[in-house]
Amino acid sequence: MTISSYPAAQRLILTVTQLNREVSQLLNEHFLTVLVEGEISNLSTPSSGHIYFSLKDANAQIRCAMFRTYQRKLDFKPENGKQVVVKAQVSLYEPRGDFQLIVEHIEKAGDGALRKAFDALKRKLLEEGLFDIAIKQRLPALPKAIGIITSPSGAAIRDILTVLKRRFAAVPVIIYPVAVQGENAKNEIVRALATANEHNLCDVIILARGGGSLEDLWAFNEEIVARAIFASKIPIISGVGHETDVTITDFAADLRAATPSAAAEHATPDHQEWLAKFIYFEARLQQQLQRKLSQKQQLLGWLTKRLQQLHPGKKMARNAQRMDELELRLNQAIQIRLRHNLSKLETKMANLWQFNPAVLIKNHQQRQLYLSKCLINITQHKLDQLNQRLVNSSQTLHAVSPLATLKRGYAMAIHLPSRQLVRSTEQLAPGDMVQTRIAHGQFTSQIQTIEDD
Repeated sequence: MTISSYPAAQRLILTVTQLNREVSQLLNEHFLTVLVEGEISNLSTPSSGHIYFSLKDANAQIRCAMFRTYQRKLDFKPENGKQVVVKAQVSLYEPRGDFQLIVEHIEKAGDGALRKAFDALKRKLLEEGLFDIAIKQRLPALPKAIGIITSPSGAAIRDILTVLKRRFAAVPVIIYPVAVQGENAKNEIVRALATANEHNLCDVIILARGGGSLEDLWAFNEEIVARAIFASKIPIISGVGHETDVTITDFAADLRAATPSAAAEHATPDHQEWLAKFIYFEARLQQQLQRKLSQKQQLLGWLTKRLQQLHPGKKMARNAQRMDELELRLNQAIQIRLRHNLSKLETKMANLWQFNPAVLIKNHQQRQLYLSKCLINITQHKLDQLNQRLVNSSQTLHAVSPLATLKRGYAMAIHLPSRQLVRSTEQLAPGDMVQTRIAHGQFTSQIQTIEDD
């Protein structure tokens, strides 16, 4: 049938522009906002700032355009090969008749579901009080030992150990190796927390790993991990990811650090600050002793001056004039009696000079000088003893460090998978696996033969 054979009423001829415009209107009216998942390909970024790409799956693809104004909300850079979910309007590019999507938002495939799960769990635990600041435990000022729960082969453990060595190398470190990514990571982290609390060998724990995507860090967003942190009797510092990464463990932990290195900074004091405190207290002690000594010396001087004012010799000098007057008046009348009284007076004067206070004062002054020297010597001796105890304690602490023992050539063997410390060949059998820790690193070996001493 030819076109001319159609009735005139049905013979409506559209231009290409008209057809494309009507199809475009039909798509816009029928499809509202849609969510489409696929892989980015043929990505183009012209100087206009808009981006153009194709979204494809195994069987089909569709053109996409994202204008510059919508790109401000993106939290990642679109690249070829990335699996994404787009929010878009279905449209038709009329000049070419191309079916396309006008993209308003892009997010990585899977991140949306994970983010919703993250927010839901965060709300749930917040309502239960697991994030309450009032129940957070205080960190020890000087920990007796620091536990580290992380991957033994990652960069995080190296950063943490470097910071701990720089800030306070004498504090022992106990490493609880776990997987920090993957399906079983959450279970290993929970077991490590339980083991640390059961053994109670450390009084602060660093839970850490390096940065990564939301999916990479998901082990630290698991509910069982958050509840294990909440149940821990040992304070926990969360140092997961980079500074911009936030996980559920950050809220559940007693302290959130921006990075693993920052967690190590929070866990230990600065040995230079502690040394400065010791020097400060030593100076304060010397000042207090000097002040006390000065006060006692002033008191002694005042008492000495008061004693001199009440000296019997001065009172006798005042009475001598009166005695002379009486002597003149009575000299003629009672000459004999006066001689008798003068004899008695001379006797009394001799006895009085035997008990002259000046002699006693001199003796007390000499004893005061002796006691002052003794006080200074005793104080200096006590300070020397305290300094020597400080030196001996530091050397002893360093000597008992597990790392120092390993550096002398010793090794520590742990039976796998029980992770029990091997102290006797009776714990082993041919074919068993043993993990051996040495000064630098560790290795795993299988038992071939056993020889008893």
